[in-house]
Amino acid sequence: MKFEHYAINVKDSVAVADWYVEHCGMTIEMALAEAPFTRFLADATGRVVWDIYSNPSARIPDYESQHQLEYHMAFAVDNVGAVMKRLLDAGARFVEEVNPEEGTRLIMLRDPFGLPLQLCQRARPFH
Repeated sequence: MKFEHYAINVKDSVAVADWYVEHCGMTIEMALAEAPFTRFLADATGRVVWDIYSNPSARIPDYESQHQLEYHMAFAVDNVGAVMKRLLDAGARFVEEVNPEEGTRLIMLRDPFGLPLQLCQRARPFH
């Protein structure tokens, strides 16, 4: 099998998608102009796709109240400090920093919509 996408239901998929495109370098691969306003976002590699939609027929989780270890999006970055500053300036909020090994920095933020967002600068990147 090959991973295709990961989907989440949010209150305003258009606003969430637009923020990640503008501030996290994601691209919209497909967008629906009508409800549920689905947006398929690809990361810089094009190999990871995130499906964001607003479908009131299903429960929309309260991401703000969930602990960041229950769910979070994680991005590999080269300069975690600079990226964190840029995202904080764009409306994200700092949650915590965890450094599990020397040379690795993991910073947890919340985007303006309450979704947990992690920045990973690893001593040994996964790829």
